[in-house]
Amino acid sequence: MTHQEIEKYNTLKKIVEPYEALLFDVDGTLADNIDAHKASYVAAALEYGLILDPDLIDETAGWPTIAVAKEISVRYGVDFDFAVFAKRKSAIFIERYVSKTKPIEFVRQILLDFEHTKKIGIVSGGTRSTLAITLDVIDVVGRYETLVCAGDTSLGKPSHQPFTLTAQNLGIAPENCIVLEDGDPGVQGAIAAGMSWVRIDQI
Repeated sequence: MTHQEIEKYNTLKKIVEPYEALLFDVDGTLADNIDAHKASYVAAALEYGLILDPDLIDETAGWPTIAVAKEISVRYGVDFDFAVFAKRKSAIFIERYVSKTKPIEFVRQILLDFEHTKKIGIVSGGTRSTLAITLDVIDVVGRYETLVCAGDTSLGKPSHQPFTLTAQNLGIAPENCIVLEDGDPGVQGAIAAGMSWVRIDQI
């Protein structure tokens, strides 16, 4: 890690120390891949004749892919099958980008440091198939106890449901959990679930 990353790591370690469970987002939190996801959405939208503003992906950070597809349809006034769009976006991401994914090292190191002393959960709006590849590439597979992703709850982020389910799976009360996030939807979900949170991109 660089000197700056070490400083961020030390800050984050102090923040999470008091909690029994650490709940990690993946894209933009454990994995440095937000630009790749943006590029995949832009490429998929272009196949529908849309010039997508990638800032929309920042706004919807943590949403399930199919929900983002619906938002694109609504905002751009173009009717298409959300599931087909989402599948195409995921295919582009896997084909072009996922193998190049790097971890956000100071966050990943927190997970590695506490994997044997705290409960570790993964809470993501991504699909299980895409997440499996991403988590393997950044070498954290098998280092967490539960993974909650798109489709595991009726509502995704910013609902509390993914976070509540993760806490239940870990057997930890919400007030003893801290959520590590990089986007507002995840923070809103954490608050709604009665959990503490930290924005790793603001450390």
